Amino acid sequence: MLRQVAEGVLIHESEFCQSNAVVVHGRAGVLLIDAGVQEHEMACLANDLSDSGQTVVAGFSTHPHWDHLLWHAQLGAATRYGTARCAATVRDQLSDPEAKARIAAHLLETEIAGQVPLDLLGLITALPAEAAQIPWDGPQVRIIEHQAHAPGHAALFIEERGVLVAGDMLSDVLIPMLDLNGTADPIEDYLAALRLLEGVAGDADVIVPGHGSAGGADQVKARIERDREYVLALREGLVSSDPRVGPSAKPGWEWVSDVHNGQAHRLARRSEREGTPG
Repeated sequence: MLRQVAEGVLIHESEFCQSNAVVVHGRAGVLLIDAGVQEHEMACLANDLSDSGQTVVAGFSTHPHWDHLLWHAQLGAATRYGTARCAATVRDQLSDPEAKARIAAHLLETEIAGQVPLDLLGLITALPAEAAQIPWDGPQVRIIEHQAHAPGHAALFIEERGVLVAGDMLSDVLIPMLDLNGTADPIEDYLAALRLLEGVAGDADVIVPGHGSAGGADQVKARIERDREYVLALREGLVSSDPRVGPSAKPGWEWVSDVHNGQAHRLARRSEREGTPG
């Protein structure tokens, strides 16, 4: 179930959208980043950790989207962290008593209906706004916060292991998905985030996206550049030549073209309203 990508860093790739849970070994237990999606997978992960004598001593959610906010009782009651803005967004979302019901209704339209535990959804502890690292007894994990894709989104750089955990960025199957609801300039927010990731790219030997395949050192800068090219083409209203869109998309991921078309349409309408080119 778990696959090692660097010393003391392992991942589990879910059947659902190739979602990646990341396990980082520390001195007293493990840090679990984006715990997973389906109940049976998280239970299996908990059993695998228990069988190897490991307990979860800290968790982290990279951003406030439901599939990155899940947990399983068998994983224990460790503090689950997020950036201050991520945690505030989650609190606001869950203040609506119908929030979980809407997620459950959405899941009825997917192949994982009834397989996602929502009882522990979003129990996130906010880190201080200026926090630069996750507080835990293990390898230093640098927090790289930005506003691309979702409020308070954080990539994590496990410095001693050379692993960049990118959240919902730098995927080989998903295009950049902009936050078109909560930001005044989603294009610039995304480009700024890519510049931040570029700042650690030279020290990264492994890239782990939130969805998709992990890559080696040769993939880190290449994925940053591919995402930048996509966002710039989107800004200019150009026809996308991105291999993740259209007939070259990975089998099973053809729906990404619909995401692209939706983004392009909404950005075009925004430009028309604001009277800006592109």
